[in-house]
Amino acid sequence: MTIDDSLRAVEELMLAATRSSVPLLSETTAHILAAGGKRLRPHLVLLAHQAVGGSDVDYVIPLAAAVEIIHTATLVHDDINDHGTLRRGRETVNARWGTTFALLTGDYMFTKTYQIMAPYPADLNLILTKACIELVEGETLQIQVSKRGVLDRDTYFEIISKKTAALFVACARLGATAAKASHESIEALAQFAFRLGLAFQITDDILDLVADTQQLGKNTGVDRRQGRGIAAVRESGQGKVVAPEAAIAETSGILSLVEDNLPQEYTLDAVVELGRQQARELADAAIARLSALPPSEAVDQLRAMAHQAVERDR
Repeated sequence: MTIDDSLRAVEELMLAATRSSVPLLSETTAHILAAGGKRLRPHLVLLAHQAVGGSDVDYVIPLAAAVEIIHTATLVHDDINDHGTLRRGRETVNARWGTTFALLTGDYMFTKTYQIMAPYPADLNLILTKACIELVEGETLQIQVSKRGVLDRDTYFEIISKKTAALFVACARLGATAAKASHESIEALAQFAFRLGLAFQITDDILDLVADTQQLGKNTGVDRRQGRGIAAVRESGQGKVVAPEAAIAETSGILSLVEDNLPQEYTLDAVVELGRQQARELADAAIARLSALPPSEAVDQLRAMAHQAVERDR
């Protein structure tokens, strides 16, 4: 079975696993899952498995489906928190069905992963559990920071480490552990995935500054329209960036990331270029971790994944 075949099997399993005896839940989950997406996380599970010599594709397909369902559930909840109206080119669940049903949809999707993971051993379940804990911690921290209106570089990295990189790490560990890989190989893949996750999220935040809604398929530019990007340049001392009122999101995050290297005359182009440079450095550092693995087509594809994560335009 090729990787493309495996990813198609993941799609089918996600839709089948989230069907409900309550028609509305089947409708809401199918709405967001059928919208597609990059499917980077299930792809990472499958490639990590292959990169360490794993060949039991049927065993890892449910693991790949579980992480993507969790990721999609977080998007449903994020859209509630951010009042988002567009996701993956479609109306968000909360925009179409309302906040209450969106909340229940996200909860339902999270819970369905327990059912998928039930047959698997404790070590695989613990990997995913740890990532879910960090996802919630990261979202909570981001909202706390938003209310304070102050974001520094360390906190920005803590947020994206938990909100994004943690699930990437779980993907690598799940795929490699399912193949009974050596500790050294699992750790190399985990280190690759952690840096890949950071690079991916920094690029995502940059695209929120420069891409349009149609290009990304989700709401963008909220920070710029409210003037938060420019206001956030103001320094409060101690290496912190201040945004007005309760306004901290991607713009302020990128500013905190690059503030030590900002030119005296702030420009959006300068921030974007410095942010992209940071993302590329992280992608290169991720790729370097793959040298611990034997050469293979899967490793080559992981390397390509890292490049694509930072060079994309959507």
